[in-house]
Amino acid sequence: MNFINRRHFLSTAAVGAAALTTLELRATEARKLRLGLIGCGGYGATLLNAAFRVGNVEVTALCDVDGAHLSATAGRLEKQQGKPPRTFKLYQDLLAVEELDAVLIATPPQWHALPFLAALERGLDIYCEKPLAYDVREGRAMVNAAAKTDRIVQIGFQRRNGPAVRAVRDYLQSGRAGRVVQVEAQINYNAERRDATPQSPPETLDWDLWCGPAPKLPYSPQIGHVAWRLEKEYGHGHLVDWGIHWLDAIRWILGESTPRHVQAAGGIYELRGHITTPDVLAAHFGFVTCPVVWRHRIYGAAEYAPEISNGIFFYAEKETIFVADNRWVVIPKRQDAQRQVHEASADIAKEHMANFLECVRTRQQTLCPTADGYQSTTTVQLGALAYETESKLVWDATKDQIMVNSAAAVLLKREYRAPYQHPWKG
Repeated sequence: MNFINRRHFLSTAAVGAAALTTLELRATEARKLRLGLIGCGGYGATLLNAAFRVGNVEVTALCDVDGAHLSATAGRLEKQQGKPPRTFKLYQDLLAVEELDAVLIATPPQWHALPFLAALERGLDIYCEKPLAYDVREGRAMVNAAAKTDRIVQIGFQRRNGPAVRAVRDYLQSGRAGRVVQVEAQINYNAERRDATPQSPPETLDWDLWCGPAPKLPYSPQIGHVAWRLEKEYGHGHLVDWGIHWLDAIRWILGESTPRHVQAAGGIYELRGHITTPDVLAAHFGFVTCPVVWRHRIYGAAEYAPEISNGIFFYAEKETIFVADNRWVVIPKRQDAQRQVHEASADIAKEHMANFLECVRTRQQTLCPTADGYQSTTTVQLGALAYETESKLVWDATKDQIMVNSAAAVLLKREYRAPYQHPWKG
């Protein structure tokens, strides 16, 4: 790391640390914010832990369709905050609680849109996990509804608050690397295999309510808690579940919106019979700035270079930049030049939550509001649809429409299972 780059990085890191410290100090000076949580699974716990690390919050109410998750989370909170939260099975009952300032939504994607819209109607601020919605039309309905209110919304793209991603954004926007010509991102890992045999759900789990507006498939551990991410009807696959993090970071760094065209190819080669989304996928996104390629492989193949199995490459005119969660690397074109490795770890869940809670107090816009979350969500959903339809999709962002390909355009909206009603009426 040369002196100039080191000074720039340390300055950036110091500013970020100072900003977070300021948010923490402000949080301790104000009254406690009263939070409700919808979805008490693993990521619900992550959001609560992040909120308590920021400080000066109180969890007033919890909601989950699995009684075991609900009681376990309530028990932990009673010990942590000295008083038990109220507990509910239905999100409508939670939203009726008067003592709420904001709600955190940490459910599977099929249960994002309806609680989100109901929370807006209730007048609550919202932290909603990614993806914004299960389908594109849900997302548009959420954007339209949020635009009609003064509610504060943060979508859970935590890597925007990662110091490595922020440093690369500053570095590339300074022009020192030259124009970005191409971007490649990937994450390869070993997907957990669970029992895919249809069976009765756990006694504590209301499976019909868990499925909600999505199709009700026979329960199995492979599509239940946690594992739903690789089931097409619930999580929509690895691109939508994990690739969305890097595609959002790429959009944010490049200042992009949604791609003009998308193509994808892959399949289920190793995990056939266990999952319903591709275990191998390559997706090509044609943004205005440059092409962006996403790749994943989730059957646990040995890595030639494990240190780059999860991250983004920005190929620019003068340099190549690699960024991961805990570091970023500048790779000059000159053969005799030394790579500049910058370590940059941080508690990004805490920092993203701190940004949300501060904005709830100040009524300023969050780092990732609804419309921005919609663009990242639409980007990966188009990738999934390109794979599903085996076709090139041309996207007109001004019309929110797939052009020419009517068969793919129909898939922008998934009809809800009765008696639920889809919120988009266009």
